Amino acid sequence: MYVMDQVCDKKNREEAWVEEISLKEAMKRLPGREKMIIDMRFFHGKTQMEVAQEIHISQAQVSRLEKNALRSMKKYLSDRKK
Repeated sequence: MYVMDQVCDKKNREEAWVEEISLKEAMKRLPGREKMIIDMRFFHGKTQMEVAQEIHISQAQVSRLEKNALRSMKKYLSDRKK
């Protein structure tokens, strides 16, 4: 066993925790369908095509909704840092 295996990096663990909470808060502000798309795409690893088939819309619509959701989340997160 190495010393590095036993050393706890408290700062990085706290930053990851804060980032996770921030992302959850940003997702809460999304409309239902956008929230579902982000969840399926980034937390369940589905492609846009798989999401489109599952929620019965076109891949282009998934792409547009995903882009809008990410833009909204980014704006929310950047506004919180100010």
